[in-house]
Amino acid sequence: MNVSYNFIATTNEKEVDPNNLRRSVSPAARRTRQTTPNASSLPPGTRFSYESAGNSSAAASFSGRKTKKWKGWWWCRRRAVVGLLLLLEELVKIGKKRRPQKTIYERLLANAAHALAQNKPEPKDLWEEPYISASSWKPCADQRAWEPSEGNNGYIMVSANGGINQQRVAVCNAVAVARLLNATLVLPRLMYSSVWTDPSQFGDIYQEEHFINYMKPDVKIVKELPDELQSLDLDDIGSVVSDANIPKEAEPGFYKKHVLPILHRNKVVHFVGFGNRLASDPIPFQVQTLRCRCNFHALRFVPKIQETGAVLIQRMRQNLTRLGLGPLDNHLLGPFAKIKKKRQRSHSAKASRYLALHLRFEIDMVAHSLCEFAGGEGEQRELEAYRKKHFPALMELKKTQMIPSPEALREEGLCPLMPEETVLMLAALGFNRRTQIYLAGADIYGGKSRLAALTSLFRNLVTKEDLLSSFEIKPFANFSSQLAALDFIVCTAADVFAMTDSGSQFSSLISGYRNYYGGGKMPTIRPNKRRLADIFGKNNTIEWNAFEQRVRKAVRQTKRVFSRPTGRSVYRYPRCQECMCNTEAFFG
Repeated sequence: MNVSYNFIATTNEKEVDPNNLRRSVSPAARRTRQTTPNASSLPPGTRFSYESAGNSSAAASFSGRKTKKWKGWWWCRRRAVVGLLLLLEELVKIGKKRRPQKTIYERLLANAAHALAQNKPEPKDLWEEPYISASSWKPCADQRAWEPSEGNNGYIMVSANGGINQQRVAVCNAVAVARLLNATLVLPRLMYSSVWTDPSQFGDIYQEEHFINYMKPDVKIVKELPDELQSLDLDDIGSVVSDANIPKEAEPGFYKKHVLPILHRNKVVHFVGFGNRLASDPIPFQVQTLRCRCNFHALRFVPKIQETGAVLIQRMRQNLTRLGLGPLDNHLLGPFAKIKKKRQRSHSAKASRYLALHLRFEIDMVAHSLCEFAGGEGEQRELEAYRKKHFPALMELKKTQMIPSPEALREEGLCPLMPEETVLMLAALGFNRRTQIYLAGADIYGGKSRLAALTSLFRNLVTKEDLLSSFEIKPFANFSSQLAALDFIVCTAADVFAMTDSGSQFSSLISGYRNYYGGGKMPTIRPNKRRLADIFGKNNTIEWNAFEQRVRKAVRQTKRVFSRPTGRSVYRYPRCQECMCNTEAFFG
């Protein structure tokens, strides 16, 4: 029997081809590996092939030598060869771990690549709102119909937790609570999060003076507590109220019953970790309007963020002429919306359209969803370790309650879209492979390899890190909230905004902002993940044309224009009488 050996004698795992190793080191080869006496003598990095015939004269001569010298020589060589093979087998295991996962959507992705290569015209309504009624809603939360609050019941302090989006909602809710309790609001503080690791404070993100002055006709706001109250031990006197003391979506009656007495007694209340702790309904009409006024008018980014946001938008539009082209530019960028460059194009030059995509696939989202993403046992161990560290409450819940299986969660649309699913959705909707795409978000779970399908099918995909020089982005380094503010600006000003998780606070705030200021010309793609899960579940059999039609129908239905449903956030659904005016009401 002839036995062939094909080794890669190297300790550099990047050069190892696991497939070749598995084929080369066969069981027969392992049984006869002692017939390679010179294998260990080659220098590192050498590639070689050694063939031995079992009945050759060389083999016969080796078997006839029985001296002590031969035995010692043979023992050393055998140990060297065995060690080399064990090393190679270990590298094979490493190679298996590091090879990219074979996607479950390989067939559909191939069809998507073929469809994009045909360069078909984009659907006419792809870059437009499909419903004319969207333009009938106009912003009017800036209209006031009440007297200023004196704020004489005491002072409310707020420490807002979470990322920039949760903190923004907390600030607006704090303004509303201050008005409900006739209290003076101390400029909110932002809590440091071990997840977001950003020490930024309110004044690092929003313009303090504008916030205080704009809210003055509604709520009295000061930067600090009066001197006589600063020395108080608020915890000792019972003036500290945490999220654990307030039910989620608490109604105004709760604050009047439980918080107002503390204000009367101690003149100060400190809300620590103040998150989503004010109900969407029922809320007095003017207080609801106040929340919209705070979110859409009072919170204005600082000049440093506005200026860099203007640079990003300008580079996405690939236009060196006047920047103020979008309906939201003035609201997002202030004076920087009208920056002019020295070298201008002709007035006939058109700005490039761009799609902004929020791919909510960071590790915190992935881990918290309890879903699986085709990463095997390694992925499951990694996500479970992350949950133990960052989501202990979720781990306790898993111990005490029956949690649906990952398959059931996906069928119910409770899993974030994977990058592979996102690229299939965009391709099915008809976006061209030349489409300019701005990708928002932090580090994607799985890194660049997980984005391979998206970046290979849509080559003009960039991030803020791609668009800004190292000098331009340096002031924002290590400040995740300020970086998120840049993403907020570019996504909100985009010609089309696409989200992958409708429950994301970031995506909700952006879609609400676009509805409020967009004039019915700023379409948002909000996928119905339950319907998409059903479509993706047929990935092995569905034809591309049918896939396109079903995806387009599922996404179009989420673009319907309707008033804010009862109990839903005004920050996400501002189309309601408290925030916007519907001009159709005067004509129909």
